[in-house]
Amino acid sequence: MNKRPHFILAALLLISLRTMAIDLTNAWSLAIGRGNSSSPALSPDGTLYFGSGDQNLYAVSTNRFIKWKFKTGLDIKSSPAIGSDGTIYVGSRDRKFYAVTPAGKLKWAFVTDGWVDSSPAIATDGTVYFGSWDRKFYAVDSGGVKKWVFVSAGEIVSSPAIAADGTIYFGSHDKKLYALKPDGTKKWEFVTGGPVISSPAIDASGAIYFSSVDGKLYVLNPDGSLRWSVQTGGVTESSPVVATDGTVYICINEYRAAISPEGKIKWKVPISALLDSTPAVAADGRVFYASPDGTVSGFDPAATSGWGIWVNEPLIASPLIAPDGIIYALGWFQKLNAVEGNTTLMNSAWPMFRANLRHTGMVNTPGP
Repeated sequence: MNKRPHFILAALLLISLRTMAIDLTNAWSLAIGRGNSSSPALSPDGTLYFGSGDQNLYAVSTNRFIKWKFKTGLDIKSSPAIGSDGTIYVGSRDRKFYAVTPAGKLKWAFVTDGWVDSSPAIATDGTVYFGSWDRKFYAVDSGGVKKWVFVSAGEIVSSPAIAADGTIYFGSHDKKLYALKPDGTKKWEFVTGGPVISSPAIDASGAIYFSSVDGKLYVLNPDGSLRWSVQTGGVTESSPVVATDGTVYICINEYRAAISPEGKIKWKVPISALLDSTPAVAADGRVFYASPDGTVSGFDPAATSGWGIWVNEPLIASPLIAPDGIIYALGWFQKLNAVEGNTTLMNSAWPMFRANLRHTGMVNTPGP
């Protein structure tokens, strides 16, 4: 999928924002590398990790300085995941998958036969799962040793999701969503009408949500049967997220959209740019987006009012809502942007890209 940003006139943007109740403020920004589509992960110690088009994995303190940079051989489109011991896992287009210590030192590198754009998922036993353009889906233990490989018939850019029972879900360019057991054997496959390039989400009931380039959003039961599908027309990489009330939020081409738990489109709000990023749902019900038009924007659950702020560069990566209320949005050109959102992340099964702040890709078990 082409990640090149799309532009609109700043004057049109400012006119649209005047109609919104604006309560977002730019907290700070930090100069980084260019060509950024990797979304940041946040460790418990307050360190942000993300990849860049300058071939580096960055570690940035939330008090606004670069702790270190780890150099790979090509640009990083994969979003990193953080293990329980603090290890950072990320793929690179140099055809390697890396494990890096919290101090920025290489633990190990696992070689594949293709670009690794798929973001990793981490199981409770420490197994790391990811796909590659070599059409293979890998399971690697925490020491970097291959446990198994599952071969699909298409390139894999979809990032995996792990259910509560350990089942792993991911999509492929071969038009299928796969469900694998933790030992690598196939439970089932579901055929769509187009490549599956977005990443699946899982709700509290175990249902699996994903989109296909055939223009549909699908919801499957854990046994692989279809619960419902809705024709959206969407072909971008944006992945679904699920609020506590069952509403699904996803970007559909140039629209920010909400879909009811029954599969009906509740609302669509357009911008003049294609949206590949995934929204994030806040605890107060607001839904936040990072957009190629250069805005961090949000809407209430009914989209009757909205908020937006311009950060003056295209935003391709999915945003992160930190516990202190800051929304982090990685700019395409050269900035990490921090926006004060006055909220926290929703306590739902899958409220953001990769499910949680550490980007483990493991379904959350929401508590009271």
